[in-house]
Amino acid sequence: MTNHQESLFQRFLTPIFRLLIDGDALERVYESVDWPSAVDRLVRPNFTYPTYYEGQNFHGIQGGYLNPRAAVFYDPITQYVLPPNEPLVRQGLISVIQGTPRRVLDLGCGTGTMTLMLKRAFPEAEVIGLDLSPYMLTVAEMKAKQANLTIQFIHGNAEHSGFPSGSCDLVTAALLFHETPTPIAQAILAEAYRLLTVGGEVAILDGNQQTLRQTEWLNHVFEEPYIEAYAKSNVDAWLRTAGFGAVQTQDHWWVHQLSHGVKGLSVHRKQSARARSTSGRSDSGWEDPNGIPAPTFGVVS
Repeated sequence: MTNHQESLFQRFLTPIFRLLIDGDALERVYESVDWPSAVDRLVRPNFTYPTYYEGQNFHGIQGGYLNPRAAVFYDPITQYVLPPNEPLVRQGLISVIQGTPRRVLDLGCGTGTMTLMLKRAFPEAEVIGLDLSPYMLTVAEMKAKQANLTIQFIHGNAEHSGFPSGSCDLVTAALLFHETPTPIAQAILAEAYRLLTVGGEVAILDGNQQTLRQTEWLNHVFEEPYIEAYAKSNVDAWLRTAGFGAVQTQDHWWVHQLSHGVKGLSVHRKQSARARSTSGRSDSGWEDPNGIPAPTFGVVS
């Protein structure tokens, strides 16, 4: 993190956010949660956080998303940094979904805002949110309970979800890839491809890469350690490399973009055969080196 990033955030954005949000009320929310118990319940035994995630500050918060205060402050701040309107922006992801999924996996779900919207859009679907931060998941669970929505939130790594192959009809990722190094983003999309049924969809909402390339100052405002690499990359290319077809990306309110791809039959057969010949990993069932029982996540018949 450069001094330039620190000065932009601390000198300009932090004072603005202090005016816009009720910090005292959020501190009371923070103090009301038994964080150790929540974390103990969610975190897998012997879980190892990836180095790209564990040691990073995101959005000016020391310790990033492994700081419980990040979970409490995330939603109040995010509503002001997704122009023109957060619900409208997030609704864009739902608008690119073409089918009616039975099982949905929301990768990097954070505090669950997108996950809840997906459940409301597809009330008959089984919806699961996966995230690396048990603190964010704690808030997500609180929100789902308050909304009376049945959603399963699981602590885990989107690169290696452990879910069965072909067990999802839809995999989503909202505001995830600008916060991951490029090789990790590519690995996550390869995992998404594995998880999807033939004809299954991937839908992505994130920052507009072309806008970020043309407006360099945006790359320095929010203390995002990987956003410059993200801006130089191409989500369409990542999706095609992962094996997706019918790949499309469209501008969404100038500063955002929506990407969509479909898992095709011919590519699926080739990659499944290659996976069986080069990997000892089973295409069915939950495999976890820590011996964690399978989540209640059915396999598509």
